[in-house]
Amino acid sequence: MDRPLVEPDPDRHWHRTGAEHRRLIEATRPLSPLRTAVVHPCDTPSLAGALAAWREGVIEPLLVGPRARIEATAEALGEAIDGLTLVDTPHSHASAEQAVRLAAEGKAEALMKGALHTDELMSAAVARQAGLRTERWMSHVYALDVPSYPRPLMISDAALHITPDLATKADIIQNAIDLARAIGIERPRVAVLSAVETVRATLPSTIEAAALCKMAERGQIEGGVLDGPLAIDNAVSLTAAHQKGLGSPVAGQADILIAPDLEAANMIAKLLIHLAGAQAAGLVVGARVPIMLTSRADDVETRLASAALAQLLVRRQAAGGEG
Repeated sequence: MDRPLVEPDPDRHWHRTGAEHRRLIEATRPLSPLRTAVVHPCDTPSLAGALAAWREGVIEPLLVGPRARIEATAEALGEAIDGLTLVDTPHSHASAEQAVRLAAEGKAEALMKGALHTDELMSAAVARQAGLRTERWMSHVYALDVPSYPRPLMISDAALHITPDLATKADIIQNAIDLARAIGIERPRVAVLSAVETVRATLPSTIEAAALCKMAERGQIEGGVLDGPLAIDNAVSLTAAHQKGLGSPVAGQADILIAPDLEAANMIAKLLIHLAGAQAAGLVVGARVPIMLTSRADDVETRLASAALAQLLVRRQAAGGEG
């Protein structure tokens, strides 16, 4: 019998794009909506996403921005927002400050980015006087639904910390673990990435990876199982891991990828989005409330998934879970 032209790939697993994110949205059904300050929803993508999350019962939106612009956007969408709370502000900077104030006062349980720049919202959120900071560094987590990967895949930090040091990376990992546990991964497998899987004195990211794994062994990072350094191939491919003789519970089947720096994390995530058809939700974790960071290009399902992540995290914390 002739051999097939393409050998079966034990690492390949195909599911419909968005199936994992839809599972997250369905998991929110028993939960009460999350009071969410939607910051400056003055364009159709951001307002449509917030209203879709409201209709799905994921959030209870507080629309924070210029009243006339929000109402005009709703009219363009053919939507009625009469029954929603609208907090009038003069411009995007004031919208960010007011939304953060609502969260600090306990009037909002989460923030959702609208039609303003990420740095404008995050500058308001990280200000010391704002009241949202905790003992941990805030960090961004991409939650990717990759059609060829058999489980949700989280990548951090791709948005906030350019060159995080060891202590910051420990917080980045803990934040990602807490989020993974909130969506039902009880003991997340964390791959701390470098270019190689061996510790090398000439490659600082391998030394930091080894140190982070030892920190987890000593209880300084809790709730997950870490391995590193791992190259990207033997973090997500069992075949590659076996070829390298790696038999850890993380190698080849990571739930969380921790990149050496922002550039690497961002490149990995964007490649998966644009070349592998991944759907990407995003959340900033480590503040007193989660912050949903969305892009103008994000579709409604992506915005819904980001909202579902925030709702699952907050409700787990309220129920006494980690985080």
